[in-house]
Amino acid sequence: MTERILPLLPSTRRKFLWTVPAATLMAGSSISATPILKEAPMTERTLPPLPFPIDALAPAYSRETLEYHHGKHHKAYVDKLNELQKGTEFESLPLEDVIKKSSGGIYNQAAQIWNHTFFWNCLKPNGGGEPTGTLLAAINAKWGSFADFKKAFVASAVGNFGSGWTWLIKKPDGTVDILNTGAAGTPLKSGEGKALLTVDVWEHAYYIDYRNARQKFVETFLDKLANWDFAMKNFG
Repeated sequence: MTERILPLLPSTRRKFLWTVPAATLMAGSSISATPILKEAPMTERTLPPLPFPIDALAPAYSRETLEYHHGKHHKAYVDKLNELQKGTEFESLPLEDVIKKSSGGIYNQAAQIWNHTFFWNCLKPNGGGEPTGTLLAAINAKWGSFADFKKAFVASAVGNFGSGWTWLIKKPDGTVDILNTGAAGTPLKSGEGKALLTVDVWEHAYYIDYRNARQKFVETFLDKLANWDFAMKNFG
């Protein structure tokens, strides 16, 4: 028997083996028999690329910070998850399903991979400013003005004790709110709402550029880095 690997649709990460009699292939005849499909082992997870050039956010967010934050911290979570998931049910699951179904070390690595990938998409060159449309209307309805939202978001991020994330979320009732999570916490797991925008307040996210000035980093994030186009798409 000879095996050929044929990919499924581009949205699917799994591959299947198409088994065809060798004699049929050698004879050069057309294949009329029903192929036998069997699932092949899933390949290891890889580090998602940045959605912008590595120096595109400077000076607000330096190349050196991204070399460490993306190239070392984010990559370490990917490498560790590949190590921990071997031989478990999580090895063949999409990342979001791993986060929803796992706990402990596997959850921590998977959630940090997802959180960081989401965070990169919350950044863009010449970002900041304000959203528009329905998201801005929802923010104004919650906080009275975008300026008051910024004050609340900065205060929440600065007050998020230790390491974690500060999120703008869309709640199930359609309103928006600010959510703090610690360590590898994510609304994808808690179900408190849909993530619209996030800022990483682990010290490794900003210490090279801002040292211990977390407030300055969060203010710069909102003023010069935030990708409101991404947040508006998430809001729908």
